[in-house]
Amino acid sequence: MKKQKYISRKLKDIVAVMQGHCSMLIVMQDYPDPDAIASAAALRDFANTMAGVQCFVAQGGALGRAENRAMVKYLDLKLHDVTQVDTDRFDIVAMVDTQPGTGNNSLPEGIIPQIVIDHHPMRQATRGAAFTDVRSRYGATATILHEYLVEARIKIDTPIATALLYGIRSDTGDVGREASQDDINALMALYPIANKRALSRIETERVPRAYFQMLAEALKNAQTFGKCLVTGLGQIDNADMIGEVADLLLRNEDSEWTMCYGFCDGKMLFSIRTSDISANAGRIARRIVGGRGTGGGHNTFAGGQIPLEMDTQFARRRLEKVILRRFLRAIGASEESGRRLVQT
Repeated sequence: MKKQKYISRKLKDIVAVMQGHCSMLIVMQDYPDPDAIASAAALRDFANTMAGVQCFVAQGGALGRAENRAMVKYLDLKLHDVTQVDTDRFDIVAMVDTQPGTGNNSLPEGIIPQIVIDHHPMRQATRGAAFTDVRSRYGATATILHEYLVEARIKIDTPIATALLYGIRSDTGDVGREASQDDINALMALYPIANKRALSRIETERVPRAYFQMLAEALKNAQTFGKCLVTGLGQIDNADMIGEVADLLLRNEDSEWTMCYGFCDGKMLFSIRTSDISANAGRIARRIVGGRGTGGGHNTFAGGQIPLEMDTQFARRRLEKVILRRFLRAIGASEESGRRLVQT
């Protein structure tokens, strides 16, 4: 009953913020994942149905993973580059699966969104929004949007159901990673109306040759440090590969921690993963960046970014050494024990 009252109140509040406006810009993180894409699509439909608001969805970076591109195509979702959008054209700005000040989105500095919906820990800058719904115990933002649609009695069409289902499954590792009972309830409700054939096509979307070249680079550079596995991808144009490689390496039977990093758009980006459910990967990501960038996440997965002051080979190598040392110290591993994962 307490939760139902909370959702009902949030529904009333978000509609009040939207009413009387004609247009809304929905901002995702720079390299949006399935949870962000599904949440943005669901919020678009919600805003249009409940308040007649026309929505534009934007992000700063490219869609790297083949699955994400397939999902956007399936939803027929037109994405805009937020760095090329005149935010003054919109009555309202909303953010999903990200927040102002996180460093992982390209919302222009100084703009405070009116709406923030997320499942990551609350940021100080978020408190300035007129409407916030930040539930860090949830495994996916898509679960929150599903609850809005249900509470508003909006019929969830098959494409949105399929996207929300995939978004929740993706962010919770098929409910094996930091999934709440609410995430599980949403999955059970969405499964009967989702298009399983479309879901299978999204999950198994074909990938280009460059994908395997990056995997080869990741394995070539991978080093083990006790229960930790670290690799670098060098210069990349597909930032999504960083998280994908970190996930893949955690399948190594001898590893409890993984970190993968790469350079893209003048920044070093990194992802860390752990199989230790009692750990706090988000806190370790913040320790890695120190005061040089931004980082955060959840107990078992996190990431961050550090801008390059000078984009030179020397500066990159120095930064690689710094984050490796900080990461290993944070998890109690020794630099001395490093050895190649794959012998070539």
